[in-house]
Amino acid sequence: MREILGRRRRLRFGRKKRPSHLDAALLCATGWHWPVLPGVGLKATGGRGDRERGCACPDPECVVPGAHPFDPGLLAASTDPRMVRWWWTNRPDAPIVLATGGRAPCAVSLPAVAGARALAVLDRNGMRLGPVVATPTRWSLLVAPYSLERLGELLYVKDSVPSSLRFHGDGGYVVLPPSETGTGRVRWERAPLSTPGGAPWLPDVETVVDALVEASTGAPGGGSRLRY
Repeated sequence: MREILGRRRRLRFGRKKRPSHLDAALLCATGWHWPVLPGVGLKATGGRGDRERGCACPDPECVVPGAHPFDPGLLAASTDPRMVRWWWTNRPDAPIVLATGGRAPCAVSLPAVAGARALAVLDRNGMRLGPVVATPTRWSLLVAPYSLERLGELLYVKDSVPSSLRFHGDGGYVVLPPSETGTGRVRWERAPLSTPGGAPWLPDVETVVDALVEASTGAPGGGSRLRY
C-alpha cells in the first residue's frame, strides 16, 4: 500500500502547473515594472461546434485576432498591482499585452522561420540574448528601449529592410506568455532571466538587428511578405 501511495504522490507532484495569466501579469507589472494590460481575446465563431474562435473585437477581418488591445486601450497599460488584479480577476484568460517603449522593453519581431534562423546565428556568434517570445507565426526578441531616431540611423545604412521585420517601440505592443491568440499559444522561446535589479536583462537593438535583417531577407519569399 505504501508503494502505491508513494507512486501516486510522485505522479501528482511531478506535474507542473502552468502559471495563470494573473500570476504572469503580476510578475511583469510588479516584479519587472513592465506596463501591461489585457488584450481583446477570442470568442467562439459558431463553426464546428463552437470550437473555432476569432477575435472578440468588432472587426470581422481582424489581422491579429485576440492579440491586440481594445478596451481598455494601449494607453491604459499599468504596473499598478490593484489594476492588474482587477483586470485579470474579471477576465482570467485575457492575453497579456506589454506596452513597449518608454522605460519598458522594446522588441523586434520577424516570421518564425526567420526567427529560428536568426537565433541560431546569434548563438553561434556567442551573442547574449534576452527574452524571446514565440508564436506559431512570429518570434519577437525583446531589447532595451530605443528611440525612433536611433532606430532610423541603424536602418538607414542597410541596403534594404524586409517588410516582414517589425519594430515595436513607443506606442507599440507585444503579447506575452501564457496568452492564446488566433494564431495559437504564446510561449517563451528564451525565458526571461531576472537580474539582481529584478527585471530581465535586455540586449541593445544594435547587437541583434544585423542578424535579424539578414535572416528575414533569406527567408522564403525574400522576407517581403508581412505575416502576423
